[in-house]
Amino acid sequence: MPRPRPAAPSASTPAPAEPAVTSTGPVRLGPGAKAALTPAAVGLRAGFWSTRREVNARVSLPQGPQLLESAGNLHNLRLAAGTAEGEFRGAYPFVDTDVYKWLEAAAWQLAQGSSAELEADVERIIALVADAQQPDGYLNTWFQLVKGGERYKDLRWGHELYCAGHLIQAAVAHHRATGRPQLLHVARKFADHVDSVFGPPGSGKEIDGVDGHPEVETALVELYRETGERRYLELAGYFVDRFGHGLLGGEAYCQDRVPVREADTVEGHAVRQLYLLAAAADLATETGDAELRSAGERLWRAMTTTKTHLTGGLGAHHDQEDFGDPYELPNERAYCETCAAIASVQWSWRMALLTGEARYSDLIERTLYNGFLAGVSLDGERWLYVNPLQVRDGHTDPGGDQSARRTRWFRCACCPPNAMRLLASLEHYLASSDAGGLQIHQYAGGRYTGDLDGVPVSVDVETGYPWQGAISLTVGDTPADRPWTLSLRVPQWCAAYRVRCGDTEYDRSDAPEADGWLRLERTWAPGDRVVLELDLAPRLTAADPRVDAVRGCVAIERGPLVYCLEQVDNPGGGLDDIVLDRAAPLSVRHRPELLGGVTTVLATGRRRRVPDAGWWPYTSTGGAASETEPDDAPVELTAVPYYAWANRQDGAMRVWLPTS
Repeated sequence: MPRPRPAAPSASTPAPAEPAVTSTGPVRLGPGAKAALTPAAVGLRAGFWSTRREVNARVSLPQGPQLLESAGNLHNLRLAAGTAEGEFRGAYPFVDTDVYKWLEAAAWQLAQGSSAELEADVERIIALVADAQQPDGYLNTWFQLVKGGERYKDLRWGHELYCAGHLIQAAVAHHRATGRPQLLHVARKFADHVDSVFGPPGSGKEIDGVDGHPEVETALVELYRETGERRYLELAGYFVDRFGHGLLGGEAYCQDRVPVREADTVEGHAVRQLYLLAAAADLATETGDAELRSAGERLWRAMTTTKTHLTGGLGAHHDQEDFGDPYELPNERAYCETCAAIASVQWSWRMALLTGEARYSDLIERTLYNGFLAGVSLDGERWLYVNPLQVRDGHTDPGGDQSARRTRWFRCACCPPNAMRLLASLEHYLASSDAGGLQIHQYAGGRYTGDLDGVPVSVDVETGYPWQGAISLTVGDTPADRPWTLSLRVPQWCAAYRVRCGDTEYDRSDAPEADGWLRLERTWAPGDRVVLELDLAPRLTAADPRVDAVRGCVAIERGPLVYCLEQVDNPGGGLDDIVLDRAAPLSVRHRPELLGGVTTVLATGRRRRVPDAGWWPYTSTGGAASETEPDDAPVELTAVPYYAWANRQDGAMRVWLPTS
């Protein structure tokens, strides 16, 4: 079969000039942006995240084309292009997005260095996408093949604009990573088509409507940033402001119950909500819209204070994949979709840039190390769609997308390529700069480079984080006669630290820290060194007492990591009858042979003696609370990082532990 050619730009879409190859990341602010901070460049080297990204590059990403082939996604593109015969394959109208997310991930990986095989796969699949596009720019294989070409008749469930959004993000990534315009031409042609069809009443456009799954909005903002075409930004603003006006039946599930500007809490389908709020943050950044910024700050706080699991996971309900009520944070029925964790990182990063506040990066850290990373197996070959905080003794699992067992691929395969693209672009979420200096949001080994009004500054970071608390930073590029500020985020969980800067040493009581930032200002010289030592003592954490599911329980944490018990590490019985002795000390043991090398936390517990109640498991207590007695014999408990669970054998797991 001859190789399809990329579609040419439409007459209304002039081909953009090819810039120098750049890898500025998923968020590149426009020249007039009103943000406090600008993303900085980071080149990751050895360490925790470098290892996870290496597995992503070596194992996960190369498998993508074969998995997309076997699932039928690439077959559908050939059908739409008229270069193959057969039937549409896939259960959902949005299967094209699995291709686009993989392309975006591959593009960010190509920005790290050339790979002939990966590059060939990318070019081949871009050609398939271009050949499937219709002459006016429309592209959706479900509607082209299954629905007889009908368009925009089912905005609530059709996901046509959702698919367009992921195509645009892939195209922007490919253009930034390689400088090549082919996929960007396809994306602009589709965006121009959408712009010709959708608009507010009185605009003369055919449809006043929004997609049931937000996504195109933040993609359009980034397309504006990439091309300078302001109508893409205006189209994004139109879509964001039309949610909540009953165009989709007024349901919270698809963010149509209340407009973003008026909302007082997050609700409905978690991923849809977070993608919409990421777009609102983008718009506030580019336009200076104070009302949208205020809404983002208000809704982020409502989410973190009442609807976020300890792991950073989001989503209480399997039904409709939604947030649930305030403080409704179940354990074994927690949904915590991997895609929701990814969307949370994307939104929080935009809020961190917009406001300059450290709390947003605190949540990013918690989510990255726990709620997100648990979704990817250590070998990079298996995935979790949902991330519960407990698997009960004797749990039977039917498998499938909502399984608590890792799966090779899913019928709804949104999470695996989404995880691939976050890992491939992770270095763009770690640091920022402004006119006054460089801000380190996340700690990983590598070179961090910022821009002070055209003057480069850089630091080299060496650290064994999260296993070790010492972070060493050595100044590289720096102006010789201009002071600037190196700002280090002090994690929200950190109770104590020390910092050495030249001949000066601080602890938390006298360090120049404010609002979560440790700010060190001076005229630096190359080779100047700062060492931040964070206290990583393991700790017990309790939840707000309004979280009924974990009242009377504690969780084990160390540094940014949430820990859990797994049955395989705690033989001699199940986990449901474990009671933690909170008065006993916690200790740590590094296990280089376990789970790729982890630090475990050792605790003391007991097994409850539950009296036989016969056929009825409820007991009258005469008005007093009923308690079972713990066994006298203490049991040593081994806790492992939550992100590493479900990588050995099936069995019980729990994060929250009852206390004696």
